Amino acid sequence: MTQANVPHTDPAATATPAAAPQAANATPLPESVPGSLHALILQSLDDDQAQEIMSIPLAGKTTIADHMVIASGRSTRQVAAMAQKLAERVKHAGFGHSRIEGLPAADWVLIDTGDVIVHLFRPEVRSFYNLERMWAFDGPSGAA
Repeated sequence: MTQANVPHTDPAATATPAAAPQAANATPLPESVPGSLHALILQSLDDDQAQEIMSIPLAGKTTIADHMVIASGRSTRQVAAMAQKLAERVKHAGFGHSRIEGLPAADWVLIDTGDVIVHLFRPEVRSFYNLERMWAFDGPSGAA
């Protein structure tokens, strides 16, 4: 086999957005069904350069939603822009209107899309409330 026939595989070129570096204690993002609301939200946040995106499955823990997605923005301006773009993308994809709370201050913005609840924070506010600790369980014992 000549070198021209050897397929080129660049690990950086085949990396998925979910494989981006995350906080040391963050769990990897789950695979989403392509075309699902959950996948759309994760892609939207990745496109808008959200930091430390974490998705927590809520099925069996609560009936409020199937997933909770938590992410950070570098500033109030970025948090507000990510929230507004996310709501627009959800609507244009046919998933209906999203309810948004906290947009004027944009320290902590909650976007309720129905099956997925999204929390966008400035980093300092995120570490203060630490929602990951409240909702993320590591096993059947319920220990966080």
